[in-house]
Amino acid sequence: MDSVIRLLRDLIAIDSVNPSLAPGGAGEAGVAGRIAAELRAAGIDVELADAAPGRPNVVGVVEGRAPGRTLMLCGHTDTVGVDGMAAPFDPIERDGRLHGRGSQDMKSGVAAMVDAAIAVARGGGLAKGRLVVAAVADEEHASAGADLLVTRHGADGAVVTEPTDLRVATAHKGFEWVEVETRGRAAHGSRPADGRDAIVHMGRVLGRLEALDAALQAGPRHPLLGGASLHASTIHGGQAHSIYPDRCLLRFERRTLIGERADAGVTEVRTALAALGREDAEFEASARQLMTRPPHEIADEHPVCRALMRVLRGRGLDAAPTGMSFWTDAAILGRAGTPAVLFGPAGAGLHGPDEYVRIDSVQVCRDVLADLVRAFC
Repeated sequence: MDSVIRLLRDLIAIDSVNPSLAPGGAGEAGVAGRIAAELRAAGIDVELADAAPGRPNVVGVVEGRAPGRTLMLCGHTDTVGVDGMAAPFDPIERDGRLHGRGSQDMKSGVAAMVDAAIAVARGGGLAKGRLVVAAVADEEHASAGADLLVTRHGADGAVVTEPTDLRVATAHKGFEWVEVETRGRAAHGSRPADGRDAIVHMGRVLGRLEALDAALQAGPRHPLLGGASLHASTIHGGQAHSIYPDRCLLRFERRTLIGERADAGVTEVRTALAALGREDAEFEASARQLMTRPPHEIADEHPVCRALMRVLRGRGLDAAPTGMSFWTDAAILGRAGTPAVLFGPAGAGLHGPDEYVRIDSVQVCRDVLADLVRAFC
């Protein structure tokens, strides 16, 4: 079995569900230990550092024999939950695909970058420069791992090995999480004059958000990312059938484009709430931002992009830049001064009940990354 597929199967078999998303999730310690052992067996210097208690980053470093550029390969080790999956940690091979939680997002990219680093180390090392291989925790929730990484390591260029179908992704969207609360007045269900229905009031908010989403998707578009958008994520309210609800809580997500404000979503909904308040003196609501992460873009002409494109063209692969709709740790690297491009294997079903990666794409990704390390450093 190819070493990268052997490693990938081992990583899938280790539960690394993010406990911040799924209470009781195992976290990243087990998979971090497996990665650290693989790197150390190849003679690569390794450090482990907790991004949160019991949830370590793994960083391996290959030093060149002479000064040169530093390249970082970065991927995350946590996964989302496993609801609806029959055997999430049993890597099943079928029709050239490897199935299991994290197979596409993103243990395949992590396996590819680790095996690429090992190929470089065992193939004579680096004549020049420096390679940093970083497997980080918590990307699926708050990116505590990437936040810690950038305080300790930087590079002249980076590749985040998220699944891109073997395409060079030079941009991705940002996101903002917003919470809206409508307030009513509790009363017996038979006494409408005494009650005020917070859930009905939230319905008015949802109508405004639906119109806003339609306007966003019909509005300005990024050449690689398309339009901005928003969607309602969760909603809670009410106490019992015969009580007017005094509170309703909605959370929504706003996907953002390059150039948009970090508080775009909360600003837009506050404008809508103010308009509803002017229409109805009984309407009472507020909104607050829970989290925001910026979009990301790197110039096609950056040396790490040019080097990656040359490697792909040399292998007869598509080197045209594209964009990703999802958010990644590349934004954190970029903000900290490490320009980052995305490149990773092909598959489908990320975050879904049938997640898989194409086995051949993992091998190609590993080989491309190994070539890139030698060329860039």
